[in-house]
Parts: sequence; structure tokens; C-alpha cells
Amino acid sequence: MSLIPYALARPFLFGLDAEHAHELTLNSIARLQNTPAQALWCGERVSDPVTLAGLRFPNRIGLAAGLDKNGRCIDGLGAMGFGFIEVGTVTPKGQPGNDKPRMFRLPEANALINRLGFNNEGLASFIANVKRAHSFRKAGGILGLNIGKNAATPIENAADDYLLGLEGVFPHADYIAVNISSPNTKNLRALQSDEALDALLGALQERKLKLQGQSGRPVPMFVKIAPDLEEDQVAVIAQTLKANGIDGVIATNTTIARDKVQGLAHANETGGLSGAPVFEASNRVIRLLRAALPAGYPIIGVGGVLSGDDARAKIAAGADLVQVYTGLIYKGPALVSDCARALARR
Repeated sequence: MSLIPYALARPFLFGLDAEHAHELTLNSIARLQNTPAQALWCGERVSDPVTLAGLRFPNRIGLAAGLDKNGRCIDGLGAMGFGFIEVGTVTPKGQPGNDKPRMFRLPEANALINRLGFNNEGLASFIANVKRAHSFRKAGGILGLNIGKNAATPIENAADDYLLGLEGVFPHADYIAVNISSPNTKNLRALQSDEALDALLGALQERKLKLQGQSGRPVPMFVKIAPDLEEDQVAVIAQTLKANGIDGVIATNTTIARDKVQGLAHANETGGLSGAPVFEASNRVIRLLRAALPAGYPIIGVGGVLSGDDARAKIAAGADLVQVYTGLIYKGPALVSDCARALARR
């Protein structure tokens, strides 16, 4: 158990600008991970192993991409009890992201809005950070590396960036996540359309198979999609995933819808809305995917998980694994083991 109850730390953090609090937290974890001070936030790792896409996950609760974009805190975050950690999104070149302010809390809705825009230090720095991490994976934790495209890269050349990302992270990943669903990079979600998605995934799968042949090491590849999709769009995506031999899907990213937060401060800020308001939209997409995909096809469910019951609802909708992010901001590290215990098969 962590030495400092999150209820004591949260008022201080929520007294700061959201992005400042985020950076302060990550800087502290990066500095103190793998030291005795890690006991300040560490939690029990519930043992509930499951094998998915050829990987053995210690439990079914993971950290979603976006919290640790540069992969600086893998060991420290893993100490909270996660079975798997996903870091990124990383782009080939470092970029500052969108102008500040660009992250906003909506506490009444247990929600965040962000328009960070893939701010990160670039692929070389990211890989160096990943290579420095050791204790989480040594203890059996699974590491996912999430790739995206640079804002300055024209959408018609997006595949070039994703291929650079794939080649860079492949030797260091347990699985690779392809982010085509952030609302904060111009035109990125257009890659979810049928022809664009088929072309991108075809190119990525061809390169991945080549890398696997050279290394002799299979690395599953998942695609992360948006919650703001119509039923027919989800069906097309499911078919395209199958046709291209993609190993799994992550559902979902943040939403651009605002119907659940109307009237709240910051509700009209541009960006992706995460947390409790995206819970049902995410579950809807998970259910559609489960109906459209073959039995056993891996689905990672993410969006609005703030309790063990929420995690169970993701599994009931058809997910195999569950990720958290915004819930961690509102509920603290204890959420991880709470959710893992709720899913543990007895």
C-alpha cells in the first residue's frame, strides 16, 4: 500500500494548473522510481494472469497511453500494480504540441479535456528512456509502445511517420499501438476511413512481418480507435483489422462530444474529453467490435474507468483487458489494484 493516501495529495495537485500538476507528478516519479521512496505510491500487483495475442499479462489492468508520453516513468508507474503499461504517443521527431493552456479538469464530471497534440521529445529520446526501464518488465510487466505522426507531416504522408515509429520501437516493445484516433492532430482521424485505414495498416503489417522475420520475435500490433464512430464505421474498421492481420484493437480514445458536460466550466474547450463522460460511448464501440470480430480477437477497453464496477462493465461489453488514465487522476493509485481485484477470476 502507498504511504501517502491520495486523498491528502489530491487537493494540492488540483490546486495547480492541470498540466503543471501532471508534469510535477511525472518529474517526481521519474526521480524517485526504483528507490525506497517509491513506497510513497506503490500498490499491490494483483495476480490474475491472462494470455492475449501471445503475451502473458500479470493482470488485466493497464495504463493507457498519453500519461507518460516520453516513457520516463515506466518502472514508477508500474509499481502502482499495473499488469501492463502503454507509453507514448511518440512521433518520429520531437514536437512541442499545441499552445498552452491545453489541459482542463472538469471535476464535477470526473473528466479532463486535453488538446496536447502529441507533445513529446521524439523517437530517439523515447527509446533511450524505454531502454533505461528495467524493474517493471523484470517482474513480468508488459510494455506497449504507442506511435503516431508528426503534426507537420501531411496526412497523405502519414504512413511514412508510422513506419519510422514502427521500426524504431519494434525491438523494445512487447506490443505496438498505432494511434489514429487522437482529435488533437489535424486530420488524423481521417485515417480511420476505409481506404486510408486499409492502406496504412497494409503498409504497417508488411513492415512488421519483415521485422519479425529478421528478429525471430513476434510483436503484436494493436490499433487505437475513437469513440465517435457510427455503427457502419466500426464494422468497416473491424473488417479492415481482420483483412490486414492486425492483432488487436484498443477502444477507445477521447471524445469530441460534449453532451455529457454541457454547462460545466471548460466544457467548450477544444480537445478530447476523457473520464466518466466517455464511459458509455467507449462501451458502445467495444460491444460493436465484439459483435463484428471473431471470438477471441483481442480488445483492450479504455474510457471512463473510475471503479472496479466500471472495469467489470468493460469486460462485460466485450473487452479482454482494461486501461485507465483519467480515473487515476481522480481516484489515485489505489484504483489500479481495486480494478484488478474486481476482475480477478476466483
